[in-house]
Amino acid sequence: MSFSNLTRRGLIQTGAVAGAGLALPTYLRADGHSGYTNAPTGDTVTLGFNVPQSGPYADEGADELRAYELAVEHLNGGGDGGMMGTFSSKALSGSGILGKKVAYVTGDTQTKPDAARASAKSMIEKDGAVMITGGSSSGVAVAVQSLCQEAGIIFMAGLTHSNDTTGKDKKANGFRHFFNSYMSGAALAPILGENYGKDRKAYHLTADYNWGYTTEEAVRTSTEALGWETVAAVKTPLAQTDFKDYVAPVLQSGADILVLNHYGGNMVNSLTSAVQFGLREAQANGKNFEIIVPLYSRLMAKGAGENVKGIFGSTNWHWSLTDEGSKAFVKSFGTKYGFPPSQAAHTCYVQTLLYADAAERAGSFNPCAIAEALEGFEFDGLGNGKTLYRAEDHQCFKDVLVVKGKENPDNEFDLLEIVEVTPAAQVTYDASIFGGELGTCNPGA
Repeated sequence: MSFSNLTRRGLIQTGAVAGAGLALPTYLRADGHSGYTNAPTGDTVTLGFNVPQSGPYADEGADELRAYELAVEHLNGGGDGGMMGTFSSKALSGSGILGKKVAYVTGDTQTKPDAARASAKSMIEKDGAVMITGGSSSGVAVAVQSLCQEAGIIFMAGLTHSNDTTGKDKKANGFRHFFNSYMSGAALAPILGENYGKDRKAYHLTADYNWGYTTEEAVRTSTEALGWETVAAVKTPLAQTDFKDYVAPVLQSGADILVLNHYGGNMVNSLTSAVQFGLREAQANGKNFEIIVPLYSRLMAKGAGENVKGIFGSTNWHWSLTDEGSKAFVKSFGTKYGFPPSQAAHTCYVQTLLYADAAERAGSFNPCAIAEALEGFEFDGLGNGKTLYRAEDHQCFKDVLVVKGKENPDNEFDLLEIVEVTPAAQVTYDASIFGGELGTCNPGA
């Protein structure tokens, strides 16, 4: 039996949902009514870690789970404390959250919204989770965020990059630390114009779900403003593994830039196909053919190997940053697991600390008290510099990294180099531009 299954079984036995006969959701039981859903009554508090343990984003999910386990260890007073020591807020002491030891349950989103909702629902109703976090797909994030809003649970989004998560689909019970598609486009465009010029023709291959759509839109809008022309935009299924048929038409399209709006294993496979078709050595319109990956990660770079050399993209965080928070996290994670963390690991670890800190500052696990503590919260020391959790849409605003594949890496992890740290002011936008209504916090019970 896996550690996560043992953890789940142990939590069920210790009373999160104890009871005989037909089990009602915690927030429908008389003994669960403490003013909000799943109010902890014992000496532990349960968090739900809902990550892709299968599907095209499984590598990201594995690193997210590592980060969550590390965060729990630090919150409970184990290890070296990681970024708790560099966090500008000093509310966390290593004694759990509000004096309760942190326990957790895990689930597999399968990178599918329906599976992710079912997993989160089980964590809330059967395991008594007071907060749900995780995911490496915006489709999953939007679905689980909606469920948490309905159930009266805080959702601390994991890796979700679509504008929709804190745009048209934002919810008062949901919070995102990760940056979004708009920010990637705003950060990338000046660098792309400087390196590739303003007279380019772009061909987009785009993952066929909400993240792909908003990323394509963001890159198209920002590059067309430079003078680029978009000659084609082709949608690809999220479950696609062989991209030969999608890459083959690119060289005959009149394009001289290929934009891969793909993530995780999709990006590794589509970039590999592009290289096999000779796009890295090709010329078009009298120019060297170029490839762009709007959203990068170390795990993707590792999977794609030498194919990433010289290719530009953006990222939320990178392990090579030298601020004190990043160094502390890399040290803790590397000591425990033997390799540096990904941006997925970083954002999930940070979200866990931010939730715990908000509960401590609020003096309550009530989701509405926690939401109030997070809204407008300004902090530092967690690896991204000064950061604001904006009240209007629950989106974090911070500096954005533009990176490219390193030509001469020093080791197997040294695959991306930071070419620009784009200041938060350059990627900040009005909260109303993507529509949607935040609504009001739902405490559930």
